[in-house]
Amino acid sequence: MLLPSLILLAVFVYGFIGWTGYTSMTDSNAMQQLSGQSANFVGTRNYSQLFTGTLPVSARFRTDMVNTVFFTMLFIAVCLGVGMLLAILLDQQIRGEAFFRTVFLFPMALSFVVTGVVWKWLFNPQAGINALPPMLGLPKPEFQWFISQEQWLQFNWQNVFQILLIIILGVVFIVAGYRWLKNRSPYMAGLAGLALLLNGLLTLTGAEFLLTQPAEPKGFNVALLALVIAAGWQMSGYTMAMYLAGLRGISEEIREAARVDGASELGVYRYVVLPLLAPITLSAIIILGHISLKIFDLVYVMGGGDNLFIDMPGINMFFITFRGQEFGVGAAIAMIMLIMVAIVIVPYLATQLRGGSES
Repeated sequence: MLLPSLILLAVFVYGFIGWTGYTSMTDSNAMQQLSGQSANFVGTRNYSQLFTGTLPVSARFRTDMVNTVFFTMLFIAVCLGVGMLLAILLDQQIRGEAFFRTVFLFPMALSFVVTGVVWKWLFNPQAGINALPPMLGLPKPEFQWFISQEQWLQFNWQNVFQILLIIILGVVFIVAGYRWLKNRSPYMAGLAGLALLLNGLLTLTGAEFLLTQPAEPKGFNVALLALVIAAGWQMSGYTMAMYLAGLRGISEEIREAARVDGASELGVYRYVVLPLLAPITLSAIIILGHISLKIFDLVYVMGGGDNLFIDMPGINMFFITFRGQEFGVGAAIAMIMLIMVAIVIVPYLATQLRGGSES
């Protein structure tokens, strides 16, 4: 009975992924197809052009990648923080809990299209939220929300590899140092020292890994804050439900034992509750990360597809493929998005499968 399903899965999922991967390594476009010409195999040229090319399409893609990183980090942080706070409040057995739980979960029932329409009006610089202070006799805010052109944390795209290496080495140093403090392992001490040494060399020497010419400034586009708020508003209720289920699964005896040992209420949550919620946090990060990496409709509704300050790879891929008719380049962007999602999901699935087989 499984054979038909496996065949359909192989053809319509992995078969199409394979064909997209092949198309991404060709120069396929609409003109070739209309003239009856076959696409030429170009290897990884489309990928190298996206990351190092000087065409406007390439520069837009690199902006999209930076936007995706900042949006993903902020979106996950907002959803986890707000969701945890709401779950803790509801866990206090407050009156009307069912009502509030429904209210907090309601935004999740909406589509991102509806959410985008509502928040686009709320963040209209000439109306919405900006119109409230004048009603109270206060000056009108000048913040432009999703059309803001302000940029923070600027850096040169040429230095992106150096920045990534510094961040990775910093994380390795922190993790290895923490484990050394717990276990006093010489291996961890050596790893932390090596990471610190390499990080220092990269920082002091200012080594650059040149990717594009001329310099290409990137950074955090402040307009993304509007996108983060809208997406966080919709998905925080989902995270709240996950955390609330986890909180209700923690025995009251465990909390009471911590209180008897002298832990304050804050200490109970810090040393008992939060560690027990770690698997739920990981699951939430995986799900939210998957959503943020492939987000499309919310961005399209709020930005119209032409607002580069909140642009995402999915929007770029759509326009290049179906407006620009450059199927090879569009397929390359699609494969890069697939790889980003796989980096998030595959390790989690592997861990779950390993845990299931061991149990």
